[in-house]
Order: sequence, then C-alpha cells, then structure tokens
Amino acid sequence: MLSRKALTGCGRRGAAVVVVKAAQRAGMATRARRTFAAAASPSASGSEGGGDEGRPPISVFGLDGTYASALYTAASKSSTLDSTARAMTSLSNTFSKDAKLSQVLATPTLSPKDKEAVVAELAKTMGGSTTPTVKNFLETLADNNRLGLLQAVCGKFADLMAASKGEVQMTVTSAQPLDNKTLSRLETAITKSPYLAQGKRLKVHNQVNSDILGGLVVEIGDRTIDLSVSSRVAKMNKLLTDNL
Repeated sequence: MLSRKALTGCGRRGAAVVVVKAAQRAGMATRARRTFAAAASPSASGSEGGGDEGRPPISVFGLDGTYASALYTAASKSSTLDSTARAMTSLSNTFSKDAKLSQVLATPTLSPKDKEAVVAELAKTMGGSTTPTVKNFLETLADNNRLGLLQAVCGKFADLMAASKGEVQMTVTSAQPLDNKTLSRLETAITKSPYLAQGKRLKVHNQVNSDILGGLVVEIGDRTIDLSVSSRVAKMNKLLTDNL
C-alpha cells in the first residue's frame, strides 16, 4: 500500500493526511509509490518551478484550496509540477465545455464502481497530459467523496501556478462584459497602485454577474474592491433601516 503521508496538508487545519489509493493498473503501483513517497519526504526539493520544499507560493483557502495545495506540493516534490499543471488545465477546459459535469461529480449516490468509471473517463479527457500524480489524486478525491470539489480545485491550482510565476490574478466582475480598452485601463491603474507588489504581473479575467446591477467588483489576490451598484444599494438600505 502507498504511504498515508503522501498528500499532507489536506486537513482543515493542515494537520490531517489524505489517504492515497494504490494505483490500479498493473505496473503502475511501484511508480506511484515512488512518486508519493518523494512528495512526503521532508528533504525532497521541488523542481519544474516548485517552491521551497514544494511549498505552495501563496495560501489558498477552503477545502478546495487545501486539496489544491496538497496536489501542488506532491507534484512539486515528485518533479511533475509542469505536467500536472497541463493536466489540470485540460480538466478545467473539460468543465468549461460540459456545464453538467460538476453536478454529476457531486452526486452523493455514486457507487465505488461509478467513481472508478468517472476517474477513468476524466483521465481520458486529459489524453497525454495525465500523470500518475493526477490520477492518484483523482482517486483520492473519489475515495473521500470529494469529486464535487474538482472544478474548484482546478481553479485554486491555477492560482498557485500563476503565483509561482509571479502572476497575480485580478478578477473583474461586471453586470455586462467589459471591452478590452476598459480592462486595459483597469490593469494599468491597478499596476500603478499599492494593490500590486513590485515585480508581480497582473493576469486579468472578466466575469459577468448581472446580480451586481452595475459598477464593478475587483478582486486582487485576497483583496476585494466592491464598487458595485448592489453594494451601494445594500449600504443605503442598511443606513435607512438603522435610522428607522
């Protein structure tokens, strides 16, 4: 059996240890054991862009964040970080093409056989990008009934990879899609502001949410600048309520 120290840091407080399922294919078990043994070794050092001892470059929160951090550490220490990143990007693209996939993965009634079939199909979607690290990670999610977190894990893992390259994700939420000129102006303004540390590069993403009514919500790392109409309305309603 594989070491139960294979993917550390997936507990709610960083103390729990994720149990890694042994690889199912013949001839894969030995390779997977070596991969995750390296990930668990305190003396192992990351390559392919890995940080100090495989540590994630930034903190990402939530259970999806702890799983993403564990995958980053395991991939970094096993020298498969770049290939793992390609596989996770491929998975993320699969979610973009199939809106119902997240609902299927979150189904609580999936049997063990169903989960095995799901993991096998997900591996197929990655094609040549799949790695023993990712495959065992998917099996771990399946064993722990956490496949429903996979899409969010892909997003958090992308944040970790961007941070390792000196990129900072800026998400601009608007009621309507923004044109490139507006996004460029926002990028320039934020780049010159204290919100962006020196030497970092912005990676801008525009997402649409009609619920904000108008204005913008800008998220940079762990900071949020809420300039939305809905936020102003909420503040006004609170002010009126407090004064009644």
